[in-house]
Amino acid sequence: MGRAVGTGGAVGTGSAVGAGRAVGTGGTGLRGQVRTRDGWAVQHAVVTMTDMSGTQVLRQDADENGSVRTDAALAPGPYTVVVTAVGYAPVASTALVTASGRAEVGTVVLARQGGVELPPPGAWSLDPAHSAVSAVAQHLGISSVRGRFTEFGGRIEIAAGAAGTAGAAATGSAGGTGSTGGAYGVEASRVDAVINAASIDTGNALRDKHLKSPDFLDVERFPEITYSSTGLTPAGPDRWTVHGQLALHGVVREVDLDLSYLGTGPDPWGGVRAAFRATTELHREDFAMNYNQVVQAGISAIGTTLRVELDIQAVQGESLPGV
Repeated sequence: MGRAVGTGGAVGTGSAVGAGRAVGTGGTGLRGQVRTRDGWAVQHAVVTMTDMSGTQVLRQDADENGSVRTDAALAPGPYTVVVTAVGYAPVASTALVTASGRAEVGTVVLARQGGVELPPPGAWSLDPAHSAVSAVAQHLGISSVRGRFTEFGGRIEIAAGAAGTAGAAATGSAGGTGSTGGAYGVEASRVDAVINAASIDTGNALRDKHLKSPDFLDVERFPEITYSSTGLTPAGPDRWTVHGQLALHGVVREVDLDLSYLGTGPDPWGGVRAAFRATTELHREDFAMNYNQVVQAGISAIGTTLRVELDIQAVQGESLPGV
């Protein structure tokens, strides 16, 4: 594949288009690839071409592989090519259409605006060995007690982006659409998780036994805690609000998670991992856990508010390595 003429500057920092010249063989139309810095396809990218008078002559969406391909012949001469995608800094360059009516823009690299590259679409499996699910409660009004669940699992589905437009709002709500009517992939993603309620561990056997009793988790009747997301809303660079339903102690409630995306990278076992951190606050009475022992001065032995902290690693694929 040929490369685009490098006389056009990138719009936004950290973005790049390969420098070179158009190649006039192998058919007519525009050819190119749109990738992130990590090499992932940007499936919702849009490529537009304008002639030297500023008239738009072509607009094409990237396919599921980040490829851009048109077959209609183009008039020979120089053009301005602009590549845009929701959440990424746009890139502009100059491309030369040869006498054959063909132009190559090569591989266009887009940089995310204000954050690290998002994980590629598809299934991701939670790795309990490298993750933590913790809850913190106030004790006697002066300190905190931390517990964690040692047995849990789940699945994250990063949705493939549908076609967007240069004018689509990056801060739109979940399910928001551009002029083509397609939802941006990240907001269409989802997560499902299940926790073994009996795996609660606070470092004290007597306290753990009480937490497993009908006063709190009642693990005999409700052995699992589940969470299923229903939507995702951008909340800033690398941050989202996850909307979902939490089933705990036989009660299902709407619970939002404040999610931070920490990045993606290879692991020593040949896989690809993504890291996330999420927090939320729960009120025990919302889940029919009303036990309350009052000590002196009206202070509760155990606070009614729980701060939940999730530190998650997910491995790309339907299952964990070796499973």
